[in-house]
Amino acid sequence: MDIINKTKKPLKIPLPGGKKLFLGPGKTGQVNAKALQHPPLVKLIEAGDVESGGVTETRLGGGADKGGNSSGLRRGSTGAMRQSGDR
Repeated sequence: MDIINKTKKPLKIPLPGGKKLFLGPGKTGQVNAKALQHPPLVKLIEAGDVESGGVTETRLGGGADKGGNSSGLRRGSTGAMRQSGDR
């Protein structure tokens, strides 16, 4: 689930398990459904400081696109296997 900071100041949003989500002005963050029912977050939503959006279709960062191609970073990989043993 997406949440959007509707204020003009950065927010520190308390989440279950003692975690916090830092959101800049107008920025969007992702939380799970359990976090949306956490009382401090419910108060922010009711006050209008934070808006709860819908479910996101894609996650940010690595993963695969619709063609199944990986978008993660590969460092130092040439595609050739490294030889070992007697030659």
